[in-house]
Amino acid sequence: MRLSIRGVRKAFEATVALSAVDLDLAPGEVHAVLGENGAGKSTLMAILAGAIAPDGGAITLDGAPYAPKTPRQAQDAGVAIVHQELSLCPHLTVEENVLLGREPTRFGLVDVAAGRARVRAALERVGAASVDPRTRAGELPSAAQQLVEIARTLAHEQPRVLILDEPTSSLGGADAERLLSLVRELRDRGVSILYVSHFLEEIERVCDRFTVLRDGATVGAGRIGEVDVDGLVTMMAGRTVERLFERRLEGGRRAPGETLLDVRALSGAPRPDQASFAVRRGEVLGVAGLVGAGRTELLRAIFGLDRVVSGEVRVGAWMGRGPRSPAESLRRDVGLLSEDRKREGLALGRSVSENVTLSKLPAIVRRGDVTRATRTWVERLGIRVADVDAPVSHLSGGNQQKVALARLLHHDVDVLLLDEPTRGIDVRSKAEIYATIDGLAAAGKAIVVVSSWLPELLGLCDRIAVMRRGRLGEARPTESWTEHDLLREALGA
Repeated sequence: MRLSIRGVRKAFEATVALSAVDLDLAPGEVHAVLGENGAGKSTLMAILAGAIAPDGGAITLDGAPYAPKTPRQAQDAGVAIVHQELSLCPHLTVEENVLLGREPTRFGLVDVAAGRARVRAALERVGAASVDPRTRAGELPSAAQQLVEIARTLAHEQPRVLILDEPTSSLGGADAERLLSLVRELRDRGVSILYVSHFLEEIERVCDRFTVLRDGATVGAGRIGEVDVDGLVTMMAGRTVERLFERRLEGGRRAPGETLLDVRALSGAPRPDQASFAVRRGEVLGVAGLVGAGRTELLRAIFGLDRVVSGEVRVGAWMGRGPRSPAESLRRDVGLLSEDRKREGLALGRSVSENVTLSKLPAIVRRGDVTRATRTWVERLGIRVADVDAPVSHLSGGNQQKVALARLLHHDVDVLLLDEPTRGIDVRSKAEIYATIDGLAAAGKAIVVVSSWLPELLGLCDRIAVMRRGRLGEARPTESWTEHDLLREALGA
């Protein structure tokens, strides 16, 4: 067995992250690690990557004890990890990031030509040959950064074990397909891969076996195909998860009211390009498109984060070229849920309470009032946290996403701009967020949802528009679209 894990345990003070994890990974196997956010997947991956030490249990790699004390020791042993939350240094170039700490040398000096050739080969291998190695990593879109992160693990010696944590969460269809092909290629070359993903359709396509974690323990394992999707979801949640998309419809359809957000010929630098649409009270509008099409830039321009070149935005009775700042947007009851919750959506060093209430505090701040308000949203959204004064960085990804959403609900905005609202979170958290979005629409909010997952848009939205190369197409009723139609429109086919 390439990697064997037996009875691994880990606690952080009073919080037990892992209680009894068992897992076997064979040579040349793609093994899915499944579980809800908070199940212990990230803790287990951090142990394997040498970032933290377990409290107990045993791990062997190719039959020898494996207990790395640092990430470098894990890498030297042949274990590499690609994190969901990217770890690139944004101020360094792509080339510097890929070679960092492992620059090739000649006669005691860094061999620049050999290093650049190595980087270009690694980028080509992951389908990112168009990325200029001299570009600063922070200037690249999220999808390109993800590919650079993967290239970094493949630029040196071939790993024995490769850990991929939500590798396609920020990739569009074509990039995701290239990555899945790369996973198969590495498997065929004998690399053992631990594949962490909430996209169960990907798991079925690329993985050989699976292990399910729940509440820090292994609760199931087997071959892919032996258990159907419903069985996997039930195993992960410990109960049957209700239908993901449950609408509270009257007569089979929502009944929208007056227009709350009206965007006319809005252009930014460089995107969007002459985008026009309107959203009414009690309506959910979806925006589809490939990664890089300009969907995120559209929401950022409306919210006042990116510069608007021309056009106008109407919110209720107010009209202008666009809000001058996010603070002005919030004053006009427009809120944004960023796709990048780590850097833009949350203050990671602050507590859950501070993150939920920071944008709307009473004139006289009383700790008890803040705590009570936060607990209301914790209960309503099912946020798993023992203490609302704990740092939000201690929460799992799904619970962090709920905290970011709770801030908008606490602010009580009328227009919600939701950019990839369920990116990188588990099935149960998705169902809870979908129910929340549906309830907000039922309460008369106007909602815009940007998503790369087409079933999400088809299940949630009343109308859908497709963006391609910065241009937004006409919003049409959801029942007039299929996944095939949306993809063809996005590709310009």
